[in-house]
Amino acid sequence: MSDLIELRDRIRAFTDERDWDQFHTPENLAKSIAIEAGELLECFQWSPDYDLEAVKEELADVVNYCIGLADKLDLDLKACVLEKLEKNAAKYPVEKCKGKATKYDKL
Repeated sequence: MSDLIELRDRIRAFTDERDWDQFHTPENLAKSIAIEAGELLECFQWSPDYDLEAVKEELADVVNYCIGLADKLDLDLKACVLEKLEKNAAKYPVEKCKGKATKYDKL
C-alpha cells in the first residue's frame, strides 16, 4: 500500500470517528489549508529562528488538509503532483532557469 493511501485512510478514519466529514466540504478544506499555511508561515515570522516541533505540527496540518481535499474531490494526489511537475519542467527548462529564481514568463 502506498504511503499516501495509508495516510488518506488514517485521516478518513480519524475524521469518521469524530463525525467531522459533514464539515469537510471542499470549500472548508481549502480554507483550512490556507489557514494552516498561514500558521506555518507564522513559525518564521520576525526571525529566521524557528521551533522545529511547531513547524512539524503546522506542516502536518497543511498536508492533512491537502490529502483530505484530494480525497473529497476523488483526486489522485500523487498523479496531481507528478502532472504539475511535468508542467513545471516544461515552463522551467534547466538550461534557462538553473540557479535563477526568475518566473517562467521572464526567463
